[in-house]
Amino acid sequence: MIMYLLMMLTAAAVSYAATWGARLAGNKLELYSPIRSRDMHSHQISRLGGLGMFAGCLVALVVASHSFFVKDIFRSNDSPWGVLAGAAVIVVVGLTDDLVDLRWWVKLIGQGVAAAVVAIWGVRVSIVPFIPEPLKIENEVASIVLTAGLIVVTMNAFNFIDGLDGLAAGVAIIGGAAFFLTAYWVHRTADILDRSDLATLVTAIVVGSCLGFLPHNWFPAKIFMGDSGAMLIGLLLASAGIVSTGQITSGLYDRINGIPTIIPILLPFAVLFLPLLDLCLAVVRRTAVGRSPWSADRGHLHHKLLDIGYSHRGAVVLMYLWTCVLAFGGLAFVVYPWQIVLAIDLAATAVMAVATAWPYLRDKAPGRGPRSSAEAE
Repeated sequence: MIMYLLMMLTAAAVSYAATWGARLAGNKLELYSPIRSRDMHSHQISRLGGLGMFAGCLVALVVASHSFFVKDIFRSNDSPWGVLAGAAVIVVVGLTDDLVDLRWWVKLIGQGVAAAVVAIWGVRVSIVPFIPEPLKIENEVASIVLTAGLIVVTMNAFNFIDGLDGLAAGVAIIGGAAFFLTAYWVHRTADILDRSDLATLVTAIVVGSCLGFLPHNWFPAKIFMGDSGAMLIGLLLASAGIVSTGQITSGLYDRINGIPTIIPILLPFAVLFLPLLDLCLAVVRRTAVGRSPWSADRGHLHHKLLDIGYSHRGAVVLMYLWTCVLAFGGLAFVVYPWQIVLAIDLAATAVMAVATAWPYLRDKAPGRGPRSSAEAE
């Protein structure tokens, strides 16, 4: 645990300092994107934050490759460098989009290239969880295509949810922490000689990088992570999830409360539920009216929360709470009997549903009109 936390701290420190530098450089060079109708800010802010986050990931991964215990992950294994290479590609693609606003199909091609780099050189889907037996993917091309597709979907999911100050970084911190604890606990209690794990290391680094970035991005934001940062988070978390899913047949999950084939795939989806839900709703909403799924609008989940009366900070905190319920609710399945966890998760979900709708329900109550914008803040 100590070495993983040191890598997390390294990523956080470098990310914080590098984001500060990116913020100064962006303001000095006036590297701003035009303010769009769907944006929630009214003055120009640099979108170079992804560079600071990538710097944290890069330095932490290089340090890890020479550090006690975690360096075993790199022994005769190119996967960490493949993930890093894919991350570098997506940061370049995202930064270019932040500065010159790429056409959607050009950005999609760039996402595909970054995902293909990870799939070919880094990690790859080899097993699809099914009950009673997982399905092994033995065709190399099919494995690469499936891996790249999952990574592209996850990158777009995080890119779509990045619409309020501190939202994407906070969701990644909370979800990544749950994922990190699960991956660490499984390997720590396993009867194996080498307990180092790439998924645990990657999630620790993602959480650290986001922790270093968040102070610059909390409302009111001084800098945005931009597409480069949001897609970086998606790529890294997807890679970690793929690594965990590939461990289903290793016996690591055989001791977990009677549901060994579900846990590795359940937790990544629990962690990414809000971004994926927002992505699915956006695709349905836009295609239903004949628009491209990648065309921008003001219909995301965080926009809806603002529309029903939440303040900027209130909407972000609510999304944090939902992520806690989903991510740590999934984590609990690893430790406690599933029947108890399921009952608690359902109760927590019901409470959160009422809390989410409360501003709307209150304003619709007889004799009460909608709140003013001053009251909302």
